[in-house]
Amino acid sequence: MIRIGANPICWSNDDMIEIGGDIPLEQCLSEAKAIGIEGMELGNKFPKTADALKAKLADFGLVFVSGWYSTFLIDRDAEAELEAAREAIALRKGAGAEVLIVCECTRTVHGHKAAPLSTRPVMSEAEWARFLPRLTRFAELVEAEGLRLVYHHHMGTVVQTEAEIDRLMAGTGPAVRLLLDTGHATWAGADPVRLARLYAPRIGHVHCKDVRAAVRARAEAEDWSFLTAVLEGVYTVPGDGTVDYVSVFRAIPDYAGWVVIEAEQDPKKADPKTYVSLGYRNLTGFLREAGQLA
Repeated sequence: MIRIGANPICWSNDDMIEIGGDIPLEQCLSEAKAIGIEGMELGNKFPKTADALKAKLADFGLVFVSGWYSTFLIDRDAEAELEAAREAIALRKGAGAEVLIVCECTRTVHGHKAAPLSTRPVMSEAEWARFLPRLTRFAELVEAEGLRLVYHHHMGTVVQTEAEIDRLMAGTGPAVRLLLDTGHATWAGADPVRLARLYAPRIGHVHCKDVRAAVRARAEAEDWSFLTAVLEGVYTVPGDGTVDYVSVFRAIPDYAGWVVIEAEQDPKKADPKTYVSLGYRNLTGFLREAGQLA
């Protein structure tokens, strides 16, 4: 079954908390529910305990989807990572999530507004040789704790390009699932339809954002940072950019899980309720056309 969720980054940013920092959590949740959203991912304004988090979402008729966790497996082994992740795992399990969203953040530049994307980290052969088995082992340990690990490829990190995604998937075991992010894939020059088709059995979560081609071109030509490009509008909601969502969903006909609208924009330029409403209408239409919704 497909369920449509949203990330609060559509309302307020986690990497730059001043962006949308004035928008109350209650506004985010009430607007999401009114639009038709069923569940929410984690944001910096949410309660910090599982019971309080579940209760807050339940007040608005919503459920908890999951939330980002930064791994540092290049620098520490899977057992050390598990100990570091204990609190994050307990929160997600206790609040009702089924997946742990992870992204390797060793030397990442995506949260640094002054760091151009051209300065993002690239793993050495020795680092790949450490990282891949550690990620598999960590995923197995997470699975033993009751969650499925889904890996979030992301601009500005060590797994950004199509070749890097391919290498990650080829070099890890079945406990590692892919979080397919249509926006990050497209901006990185990858084909999200190809990724969907190739890795369909291992896709465990889907993030849906679109890319404005003109802004992407400027970001690349002028070597912007990730956050500069976000503030200039490189991302938007599904159907407002270049991603072929119908083909993406047709490539994963057996997918059952969350599809999450996660289009970070500056809310002063892109009213969250307006844009998430547009994304929800477009996304439900794409899913119906692909045969994923009745």
